[in-house]
Amino acid sequence: MIEGLLELWDVLSRNALRTLLTGLSVAWGVFMLVVLLGAGQGLENGANWEFRDDAQNSIWISGGKTSVPFAGRSPGRPIQFKNQDFADLPRNVEGIERLTGRFWLWGEFSVSYGSKRSSFNILGVHPDHRYLEKTLMTRGRYLNASDQAEKRKVCVIGSKVREILFGNADPVGEYVNIRGLAYKVVGEFEDVGGENELRKIYVPISTAQLVYNQPQIIHQLIFTVGDATVAESQAMADKARATLARNHDFSPDDRRALRMGNNLEQYTRITGVFRWIRIFVWIVGVGTLLAGIVGIGNIMLISVAERTKEIGVRKALGATPAAIIRMVLGEALVLTGVSGYAGLVAGVGVVELVAARFHDAPFFREPSVSLQVAVSATLLIMAAGALAGFFPAYRAARVNPIVALRSE
Repeated sequence: MIEGLLELWDVLSRNALRTLLTGLSVAWGVFMLVVLLGAGQGLENGANWEFRDDAQNSIWISGGKTSVPFAGRSPGRPIQFKNQDFADLPRNVEGIERLTGRFWLWGEFSVSYGSKRSSFNILGVHPDHRYLEKTLMTRGRYLNASDQAEKRKVCVIGSKVREILFGNADPVGEYVNIRGLAYKVVGEFEDVGGENELRKIYVPISTAQLVYNQPQIIHQLIFTVGDATVAESQAMADKARATLARNHDFSPDDRRALRMGNNLEQYTRITGVFRWIRIFVWIVGVGTLLAGIVGIGNIMLISVAERTKEIGVRKALGATPAAIIRMVLGEALVLTGVSGYAGLVAGVGVVELVAARFHDAPFFREPSVSLQVAVSATLLIMAAGALAGFFPAYRAARVNPIVALRSE
């Protein structure tokens, strides 16, 4: 074993520059494959991060202004949702899983607890809003149907609100003052959307409509489509548009009357783009790697041609064709294996450095190369090395000892 390794080292070191350049071509191919895969993963993570705060299978509807006359009514009318719209949607749109309305209390409201005071965003919502915003309860409970039906003055606060008003104390059961009215805190939540989300206070939408003198008014409607496909979700969005058009007397074809966003459609489109990006990265990376492997194959052919007489002597002394093939394949495998591993380590190192530098970037987050990809790249290197060395090895095994001994 040791003698074989020493012999292998002797063969590769005879043409050190050629060996180095050939190894660099393989290392560069692996390096580029790893870096491109890491960059693609970073972009994909960034896209997923943008959808982290909302349900990916949700449809968001906001009122706009009519742009065409309809049923004798002039354009330019603002569309304002009502409680009736909230009730009609699940009756007319089959497949709605979760549904909530939003009632915005515009601007930040002054909220106090004892001597502590600060300004926070207040939002009136239905109980299902928890699932639309991926709200994680850490204390107490979320708003429920009884809170909604009885118009209770209760609220759920973000952890940042609790930190400012209550410090480390448990806020559940305490009362906060919102514009002169006392609301009982029934729960505390966390939200992956960041600090702005954690500075929100949720109250029952029925309470907000009553207290702030806007009965029946809803500013935004949001629902999830369950396991529906993109096509099915779009059909549900069209039915929702038709329902709201009928309720508010505007044309279903008037796209400015409603602002609708289909998160499922957007998410599917983005993931489809990244699927093609992954394919492109593999094509470019593997192509670069194969260029290096072809170079190794050519170098091995040259090496076999230069060592024709040596191979002839080995065969004359009793070396079998299998032994000759093992010798040449060993050279190719060692060259590709060492070079590929060096490229793999360098590529992973660069990806980790970039990940440390851009860990908070909004559209490029946590680039990485999975263990599965690293193992796949290593296996690809070994397979390519074996392929690159096979044909030169096969040619060496067929060398006629007599002809080889006569060669110069």
